[in-house]
Amino acid sequence: MENAVRDWRGRSYLPGPVPADRTRMFWLAWGAMAAISPLQYGYAALLAKEATGLTLLAVWIACQAAGALPALHLVRRGRLGVRASLAAGAALSFAGLAAAALPLSGPGAFAGYALLGGLGAGLVYGVCGEVVSSWYPERPAARVGLITGAFGYGAVPLLVWAGLAPAATSTAFLVAAVVALAVIGTAARHLRLPPALWWPEDVDPRSHALDAARLRTTPEAARQFGPAQALRTRTLPALALILTCAGAVSVFDVIVVAGTGSWGALAVLVALNGASRSVAMRCSELFGRRRVLAAVLTTLAVGQVLLATALAATAGGAGPVPSGGPLLWLGAVAAGLGGGAFYPLLASLVREFFGAERAGEIHAVVYSAKALAGAGAAALALLALGTPVTALAVAAALAALPALAIPRLRIPGLPATIPL
Repeated sequence: MENAVRDWRGRSYLPGPVPADRTRMFWLAWGAMAAISPLQYGYAALLAKEATGLTLLAVWIACQAAGALPALHLVRRGRLGVRASLAAGAALSFAGLAAAALPLSGPGAFAGYALLGGLGAGLVYGVCGEVVSSWYPERPAARVGLITGAFGYGAVPLLVWAGLAPAATSTAFLVAAVVALAVIGTAARHLRLPPALWWPEDVDPRSHALDAARLRTTPEAARQFGPAQALRTRTLPALALILTCAGAVSVFDVIVVAGTGSWGALAVLVALNGASRSVAMRCSELFGRRRVLAAVLTTLAVGQVLLATALAATAGGAGPVPSGGPLLWLGAVAAGLGGGAFYPLLASLVREFFGAERAGEIHAVVYSAKALAGAGAAALALLALGTPVTALAVAAALAALPALAIPRLRIPGLPATIPL
């Protein structure tokens, strides 16, 4: 390859000019991620309050998680364009949000929301993350953390609307559908992938690869892994298990806090679920991914304990919690801080463990474990219908156990004699 530059590990780069619209592409991807947020967090808070709603939410999460992997594979292979992927994601997300306004027992809710809406959100989530990480190769984890944050707090306006006017919930979902169609459709017109191996010419890739301070906290992979090779390691299943446990608790918290009737606490929970992602990524660049991930999951477990204590203090855990209950608000804050930040941290650990070349596809494999997380969230929510304190105790254990195992994670390919 002409003009290619190699770093000390032999990785190739093609430095080139930074396009004038790179920043605009970032914000369009951010907007698209915010537009699909009501499909998960809005629905979980407003409609997943009985067995039928929980089943639909679990199916949606499974379709969203499963839709990201094939979309990324086709886009990376050049068999499906970014514009076509996002145009399809816009139409499917519109259908999903519009179907959320229909009665839960009807076939339209299952086909429209759970299936079409889930696949559409998976397309948007996977493609936007791939585009942003490709255009910001010098700091992909931080930038992707920002746009996945929008996937968390993008539902806050819908929740505020529904909290102020509960009778207008269906109208709120219809408005969200129109907004999603417009925003994601606009992103489809402008987002594109850079040339293969592109690197911004204002950053020396060789100096970047030798940055001792960066390598000390965020070391690079021993070699570049493919998806099949990563699956044969012990590390990838461990990351998938962490996502399954933490993902189940994250969605369950939205349901349980919504059940208290405290819309203020719910809005804080969802807002922090998104905002904490970029903060965690910044902290991980200073203190290391694994340390911050362990702290995030510990915070999530503490949130379950606080929420359980708040519920136990009212009618034996069965009655409504007062809107101003301090333990409820503290639990919502802790659960919000821990309930979203693990997503970009796991994505950055995939890059750290398996290399940058196929990181998007390997992360999609890990992210597909979210399908199991959706089933786990539904199971916890069903348990909470009768014994909410017990359900929160189980959720605390699901968050705490992976936190204890994280320090044992090691970069695949390194000799076992090298200290962690």
